[in-house]
Amino acid sequence: MREKAAIRSTGWKTDFLIGFPDGLFLLFFTTLLIQVFPVDVQQFYNINLWISLGGTVLVMATAWQANRGEKHDESSLSPEERKKLEQLDLTEDTIVHIGKEMEQDATRWEQILEQEKVQQIHWHPLRALRSALVAGVFFLIGAFIAFWPYLANENFGAATRVSTGLVFAGTLVFAFIKAKITGQRVLPVILRYLLLTAGIWLAVFIVKLVMER
Repeated sequence: MREKAAIRSTGWKTDFLIGFPDGLFLLFFTTLLIQVFPVDVQQFYNINLWISLGGTVLVMATAWQANRGEKHDESSLSPEERKKLEQLDLTEDTIVHIGKEMEQDATRWEQILEQEKVQQIHWHPLRALRSALVAGVFFLIGAFIAFWPYLANENFGAATRVSTGLVFAGTLVFAFIKAKITGQRVLPVILRYLLLTAGIWLAVFIVKLVMER
């Protein structure tokens, strides 16, 4: 059994890549979608504030869990996993084959970590807590970019236009930063995230058309 370890490549940068886009895209989606339904201004604010809070908690929990690592060697079947497979009436050859596949996957994963120069550090609760808090803050920043225009202007038509512009601008900046952090080509990353943002807008537009029929 190996000691708990977590994959942490770039500290706050990793937390930024986890939290910021989730907050940006989630609130962009919900602020657009909720307008399709008959809700008043206060309900609109309340729903999105609760979504922001819930999303922050989920992102923090995800960051915390990512820092915990695993209790057993993932390259082999644990006794509990083997017992579950045996309860499925699988043959011994099949179980052995599954174990070998896990070993191969673990080897490939270790090679990827080595190629990408990803650092593995030992589990520490304070470090995990700090990571969770930073990821949560970045989530809130992304969410605020999408949500702020509605707080500043109760004319939701105008607020939507401002929010959409800010989200596309935020997406552009995020994609550029991500490409630099991860060493990827800038243009493909930017195009991929702009298409994702446009896809969110288009999905809500289609829902609106369906609801208006």
